[in-house]
Amino acid sequence: MRRRRLLLLLIALTLAVLVVDQATKAWVLVTLVEGEPVPVLGDLLSLRLLFNPGAALSIATGMTWVLTLVATGVVVVIVRASRRLGSTGWALALGLLLGGALGNLGDRVFRAPGFARGHVVDFIAYGDLFVGNVADIAIVVAAGLIMILAIRGIQIDGTRDSGPGAEGDGDTDPGPADGDGPRRADLGSGAGSLGAGSGASGARTPQEGRDDG
Repeated sequence: MRRRRLLLLLIALTLAVLVVDQATKAWVLVTLVEGEPVPVLGDLLSLRLLFNPGAALSIATGMTWVLTLVATGVVVVIVRASRRLGSTGWALALGLLLGGALGNLGDRVFRAPGFARGHVVDFIAYGDLFVGNVADIAIVVAAGLIMILAIRGIQIDGTRDSGPGAEGDGDTDPGPADGDGPRRADLGSGAGSLGAGSGASGARTPQEGRDDG
């Protein structure tokens, strides 16, 4: 039941990212003119339409079909990994990642200039650094969540990695019988021996009594 809820969360987030990404791209295609920026926050953030044949930061611009295959592989891996889903954090991360990957993959498959060679619609300009879209934002946030989950040692199925000394940090208390029991028994027998020794040294034989007399 829990896994089903997590899968529904992943699917809902994937669809939400995909719908918002494609809707904003459709809006900028009819609103913006390619190459003409519209300032939003001065020079820091603006809307500028461009068609990206490569990856982020215009990397591998001449290898669009390779990027299409890579994106397809990422989608397949996410879908397969979702069958082991047992963590809310991973459901959020994979939902964002899958939605972002499908958003840009759809551009590469269906947009001009052709199948598997389509250019991705980018329109959010971060100063002079790079131009991206909603799918890119989802992918970056997903990457951040995955890093946090990895640092915390949380696996996709919800289990945690056991680091050095993890056995001593558990909630299970071994109790006095496992830890202090033998030690207390030794102390008790030692005390008994000391008591017996004291009694033996304090006892006086009849001969010692006659000698004192």
